[in-house]
Amino acid sequence: MPSKILGISAYYHDSAAALLVDSKIIAAAQEERFTRKKHDPAFPINAVKYVLEEGGVELKDLDVIAFYDKPYIKFERLLETYHAFAPKGLVSFLSAIPVWIKEKLFMKKMLRDELKKIGDANVKIIFPEHHLSHAASAFFPSPFKEAAILTLDGVGEWATTTISIGKDNNIKMLKELNFPHSLGLLYSAFTYYCGFKVNSGEYKLMGLAPYGNPDSKIIEELKEKIFNNLVDVREDGSILLNMKYFSYATGLKMCNLKKWEKLFGFPKRNPESELTEPYMNLALAIQQVTEDIILKLAQTAKEITGSNNLVLAGGVALNCVANGKLLQTKIFDDIWIQPAAGDAGGALGAAYTAWHIWKGQERTIEENQDSMQGAYLGPEFSDLDIEKIIRKYQAPNKYYKNFNELSNTVAKLINDGNVIGWFQGRMEFGPRALGNRSIIGDVRHPEMQKKLNLKIKYRESFRPFAPSVLEEDIQEYFELEKPSPYMLLVAPVHSKRRNIVPEEYNNLPLRERLYFLRSDIPAITHIDFSARVQSVNKNVNERYWQLINHFKKITGYGIIVNTSFNVRGEPIVCTPLDAYLCFMRTEMDYLVINNHLFNKTEQQKFEEEKDWRDTYTLD
Repeated sequence: MPSKILGISAYYHDSAAALLVDSKIIAAAQEERFTRKKHDPAFPINAVKYVLEEGGVELKDLDVIAFYDKPYIKFERLLETYHAFAPKGLVSFLSAIPVWIKEKLFMKKMLRDELKKIGDANVKIIFPEHHLSHAASAFFPSPFKEAAILTLDGVGEWATTTISIGKDNNIKMLKELNFPHSLGLLYSAFTYYCGFKVNSGEYKLMGLAPYGNPDSKIIEELKEKIFNNLVDVREDGSILLNMKYFSYATGLKMCNLKKWEKLFGFPKRNPESELTEPYMNLALAIQQVTEDIILKLAQTAKEITGSNNLVLAGGVALNCVANGKLLQTKIFDDIWIQPAAGDAGGALGAAYTAWHIWKGQERTIEENQDSMQGAYLGPEFSDLDIEKIIRKYQAPNKYYKNFNELSNTVAKLINDGNVIGWFQGRMEFGPRALGNRSIIGDVRHPEMQKKLNLKIKYRESFRPFAPSVLEEDIQEYFELEKPSPYMLLVAPVHSKRRNIVPEEYNNLPLRERLYFLRSDIPAITHIDFSARVQSVNKNVNERYWQLINHFKKITGYGIIVNTSFNVRGEPIVCTPLDAYLCFMRTEMDYLVINNHLFNKTEQQKFEEEKDWRDTYTLD
């Protein structure tokens, strides 16, 4: 009988579930996609139901359930931290501890009570440590027989950063950095100070950083203030935070606002207020500090493991700018990053830990290929599901029996400047849309970034967009020597694609830099001439590859814009209904779901005629 293992992450943010049958990932999904609550931390009952259904498995059939951290050790950390900082943190203590005493200390019972809503929950439950779950999610599905493992996040139980060695079916922890000294929480403190939401706005801070002026002395001055006052960085990459400046250990805020304002000379930015130069420069400074720390940690990992390969996980591993810099250093011959690097991926890592470490099962590795199946591990929907939406909303559409004809039609629509909602196959696992739940457009269109941000995504205009490029054409557009299938590497746009910049480009007013036509693929060329790259392999996602290839035949460009299929503040769409409603609420021009093409103009025309028919009466 095959072994069936359920992995769960929950109760912090990005709850998720994953199912392994023997060593194969059958399904994995975040709870937010089902509840439509972004970063939903609740027990992932919908995700659990989905992965079990996808595998044809009932709860009673499971060998084991693995939860992604150890609650008792986390509770120990909370108690010791409150004791160490007393009498500070009383308000936070009175808020947090009763919840732990009443519920979280009895995590096994909590989990069983939730699982009883699905079926027979009398299954063994194990609790791998948080950073072991991250490490397992990075190493076991990687294409490497052995590798150094670097995990970086806010905090698990005690650990905030770990260096391990993975070999065959085993992981050995070599070094760890403990709370409260955390690179993830340092970055989150700056996220908070720049007016973004902690645990979800860090990627906005990363996107804001290139708007800082790299030629300005201010950047070096800010970095000097950070190094001299906030964080002591050692040569091995370990850090010591000056906790006089931080409040997250016992408080309800990330940092001591009075001390930060005195240090930097400007106050915390209010959310949604104008983004001004001081915050752009601060974002660039902390991004460079973060990169410096990560490179030092990677060098240490290389020295103590001797490995030629590196794998990464934890929320900080989603910093694709730092990942790109790390790749360029060539400290390691190759690196691989878990596409669901944050807490969602902990569910998968917990399941892998149960399979390889708890059960002692061997790994099988396909040469030069990871086990993530392109991260297409979520639900898919049939034409019958789509027909229900069509009937419910009387939605005009055209069905294409031949997908080749459909993809050619859509490629022409992209060439004409249209924005397309693209919904195909299984939903992606992790924070990135990779061509199955995407909004797509023309990379050559100089107004595409502005159009997508303001009319489709309803988000900040500074936010960059990513390209999807045919894997075989990647070096035609980017200075990148390896595939980037999970959109986790930022690389420079190829120099031959760039336009000549004015003298003192970085000192120009922001508006002039922002609207300068930087390349012949302006919609995805960030202000610093970089892009967050997704390479598309024909064998992994044939339909998406085919669409881009048709666009190449028409235009000569094997590359399109790809952003996640959602609007600001909402999770990526999961179902055809989610997709259709998002399409109708935004200014997208067309929607493709499987082989159905929906035309916004036809829909609006139909609605007008329908309204006329509904209101017209004869006297």
